[in-house]
Amino acid sequence: MILADEPTAPLDGERAMAVMRILNDMAARYQTAIIIVTHDEKIIPTFKRIYHIRDGVTNEEAGEGRAFH
Repeated sequence: MILADEPTAPLDGERAMAVMRILNDMAARYQTAIIIVTHDEKIIPTFKRIYHIRDGVTNEEAGEGRAFH
């Protein structure tokens, strides 16, 4: 399992997408999941599943699932 806490926070859009490509490539290579905690909305379209946690309540929404390969 790959755990990443705000991996793209200080990055511009291009570099953020490069980091997401690397993380997705690693997950595919090692056949593992990625769990990312982020406030960075520009990377959300790369997620297959999205969970929002607000006031201790977790809600799932459908991700667009455009993971990089």
